[in-house]
Order: sequence, then C-alpha cells, then structure tokens
Amino acid sequence: MSLKNPVEMLVKWAQEQPNKPWLYQPVDGVWKKYTFAECEAQVRGMATALRKLGLPPGSRVAITGRNTAHWVLADLAIAMAGYVSVGLYPKQSSDAVKFILEHSETKAAFIGPMPDFDEFMAAMPAGIIKIGFPYAGVSAVDHQWDDLVRASEPFAGYQPPALDAIHTLVYTSGTTGNPKGVIITMGNVLFAAEGMLKAMPAKGQERFFSYLPLAHAFERGAVELGSIYYGAEVFFLENLDKLAEQLPEVSPTRFFGVPLVYGRFQAGILKKLPQKKLDLLLKLPIVSAVIKKKIKTTLGLQNARYIIVGAAPMPIPLMMWFDKLGITVLQGYGMTENNIYATVNLPGANRWGSVGRAQPGADMRVADDGEIQFKHAACTPGYYKDPEKTAELYTADGWLRTGDKGRIDEDGYLYITGRVKDIFKTLKGKYVAPAPIEGALSRDTDIDQLCFVGTGLKQPIMIVTLSADAARKPRAEVEAGLLAEMDAVNATLEDHEAIAKIIVAREPWTIDNNMMTPTMKVKRNEVEKKYAALLEKHAPNYSEKIVWE
Repeated sequence: MSLKNPVEMLVKWAQEQPNKPWLYQPVDGVWKKYTFAECEAQVRGMATALRKLGLPPGSRVAITGRNTAHWVLADLAIAMAGYVSVGLYPKQSSDAVKFILEHSETKAAFIGPMPDFDEFMAAMPAGIIKIGFPYAGVSAVDHQWDDLVRASEPFAGYQPPALDAIHTLVYTSGTTGNPKGVIITMGNVLFAAEGMLKAMPAKGQERFFSYLPLAHAFERGAVELGSIYYGAEVFFLENLDKLAEQLPEVSPTRFFGVPLVYGRFQAGILKKLPQKKLDLLLKLPIVSAVIKKKIKTTLGLQNARYIIVGAAPMPIPLMMWFDKLGITVLQGYGMTENNIYATVNLPGANRWGSVGRAQPGADMRVADDGEIQFKHAACTPGYYKDPEKTAELYTADGWLRTGDKGRIDEDGYLYITGRVKDIFKTLKGKYVAPAPIEGALSRDTDIDQLCFVGTGLKQPIMIVTLSADAARKPRAEVEAGLLAEMDAVNATLEDHEAIAKIIVAREPWTIDNNMMTPTMKVKRNEVEKKYAALLEKHAPNYSEKIVWE
C-alpha cells in the first residue's frame, strides 16, 4: 500500500507546509491555531516523553476528555512512540471506564477537560500514569503535557509499523453488556483512508468542525484522520453550549452529524420560523431563495459540500424537510468493526431511505437470512482478548457479520430494514422489527426520541420523549399530532405490528441518565427496564391511545 500512515502524513505536511494552520483550539471564545510544524514538534516531544516513562513496546495508552487539539496530538504521539491508543468518552459510566482501562491493561492515560472530571478520576484503576492536557479544570495528574514536551528532545527514531500491527483499540459503547475492544490495525486505517480519498476527494482548502466524541470511530476517522490526509483545517467545539455559536463561525466544507443533531437543528429553525409560516415563505420564489440562504448561513452549513449523517438511521421525512431548504443530508453507514468503511450516499448519487452504495473496494452482500455482511481490508481482525466473540463476528467464509438486516436494490443501494437481534416477539407469538416502525413515527417533529417495545406484551407500545418545543405546546395539540401519525403508520402495518398506544415519557433520555450511549443511541434494554411498571399497568387497557407518564 503506497499511502503514508498518519504519523508520516504529519511529517510530510510539516516539511512541505510548515506554517500552514491545521488545528484550531478555542479558549474562552478565542481560536488558538497550531501549524503543522508546531503540531509535529509537540508530537515528537511527547513521543520522547512517553518513551522516557519506560512503558513496554506496544503498551496501551488511553485518551479522554472533550474534543481538543491535544486529543489529536496525543493520538499521534502514542503512534509515533510505538504504543496503542485507547479512546474513552466523556460521560462514560464509571463501570465502563474501569472495565476498559483494566481490560486493555492501559499503562498511561491522557486526561482532558470534561464535565464529569471527578467521577472519571475516581473510576481510574491505581497504577495508571496520568498526563494532563493544558486546559483549565484538569488537575490531580502525575504530569502536565507542556512540562513533558518542554523537557523532551524531539523524537527521531520513528519506525512505521507493519500493516497488521494494532494501531488503536476502539471500545464499542454497546447498548448491552461490557464494551468490546475492537482492534483497528494500521492496514485497516490505510485501506479506509485510501477509499475515502477516492470517494470524496478534496476540493480547495477543506475545513472540518470537530464536536462528536473523538473516542468514536465515526468522528475519529472522518475528522482526525480525514483532516490529516486532506490537509484540512480542524476547528474544535469549546463546549456543547457553544455549538450554535461556533459552527457558523467555522462554516465547514464537510459536516458530520448523528440524527439527533439534525433533529435539534430542525427544532431550532421551527422555533424561530413555525412550519406554516416557513411553508408559505418557501412558495414565494425570490423570498424562498433568501430564506434558504439565511437558514444555511445561520446553521453554518453554507460552505458544506458534504453534509453526512451516520451512527444511526435518519428519518426520511426529516431528510426531505432539509432538502426543501436546499440542505441535502447524505446518509452513510458503517460500524466500528469495519472501521466505519461500508456505504455512503454522495452528491448526485443519493437515494432517500438507503444508506448509499458500497465504498471503493468494500465487498458487500446480504446473506440468506437478510443479514448485511462485508469483506474488505478495513474490517477488524477481531475483538481484543476475546476469541469467542471474534469467532461469532465472522462467517465460515470470512465475511463480517454486521447484525443488521437489509436489502440491496438493482443499482447497488443498500437499505437497512432492522437489527437481527432487535426483533422481539409479542405474547401472540408474532415477531416485530421495531426499527422501520420507529423510523416511520419519527416524522412527527414533536418527538425527540422513541423506542418501540413489545416483549411480553399482547400488542407493542411506543415510548417517546418530546422535543423542547413540543413540551411548551398545549397537551391536546401534541396528542392530536401523535394520534394522527400513529394512525397513519398503523395503516401500513400488519395487525400484530400495529402501535397499540404511545406512552409519553416525562424525563428526556440522555447519556447522563444512562438511557443513551455516548454515541447517542437509545439503550432499548434500559428503556424497557425503566418503564416496566408503566408498561405492565397500561398494557391491558388498549382503548387508551396516549398515556402521559
């Protein structure tokens, strides 16, 4: 493979364009920029410092905290020094933190700013060397980044690893059980990077905005590695409260999000411009163009050539709603186990409802039981220290099992129809696939999150949380909308699949209350557990169509 690895790319840019800014870190609203030469110097200094700590070759070194320039620099320093990085999410549960650090046998950890700093530090096993990033609120560490770099000579002994060498361990934020450590090799990284450059080539000066967790393979591949291969500028979000302010400041050329983010964008637009008024303005030719431009600019998406959604399916009605505003959101698909290298819709090759066509070199098939499977060089060799789960991950002929069900149309576009394991059986003995039904009901813009449950029930029930805007509306108005959408969805379903009633949950589902994963997916098992008593109480009475918790 002729492509340079990420460390070699940093060296290349530092030699060819030393004064070109790469990373932009906001501190109290002011952007501090780091050039390629400055980044290389920091990485070389930290690589030397890591070696001086006496860690054995191949040691695992963790990185945590919110997205910062130093998260990326630490990742590259770990690789340059010959170690393996392990990313951890901010707001990850204490049990998960302890499990990951112990399971990976992590020797040192880079600690960044995060909202749950004290809880994270308390969950860390003893004996791990703690290195603090140079930001406010990072304390109680063994070493500070700046001190180590200042005291270290630039690292000069870098040896590019073999293609089968472990580059990083990415622990899945699964909705059940302990996280699994997905092995990502250098060969996995290079294959995915090469395909990405073919599928979405650079055009002019690219500019990225980093705000999704860097511990997730989606953000790390698209933004961290993407930027170093494109030579793109990367701007980091200072904190979540500043998203609406800093995204327009950056106006990226590529924007990546999860469905929840786009749903929040929509809610923000409709709060200022109600749907009826928006529809009226979009019918007026001259005014329509002005409104579309204004909305794009307000969001900060006016320069984005690629606006991609991943990690979960985005409802088609929401995609079409944005499309009417001149904002085409492109659904992609991938999983940690295939290094997020699977399928994507592209400008001019986009089909509503599909997750796009296979990326260059990614062989894809749908098995006889409907499971989507992949075979290509970005697929993981397996789970760290878990041969049993690794064996389950692959078919006898070497295809990666995704656990997702789907179909491929005559033009090669993939459509996901549900999860193999998410299918539940009602008391009637009938199987129900919740994902398509959840997707259909989610077109109601009053709904923020939803989860369709039916195990042990005579008829399935939908549990929903409301958007902030809906929570301010009269209850009767919200109920009328929910009932209308429920009837419309039920008209397309078999009797045993029909939504018997909707339970409106009072408390929002968040990462903090353990109802969502760090990648903002609803934990179905936690929802069923939390609302078990409510389901038992209301399941027998199917004449009630809407229940408020």
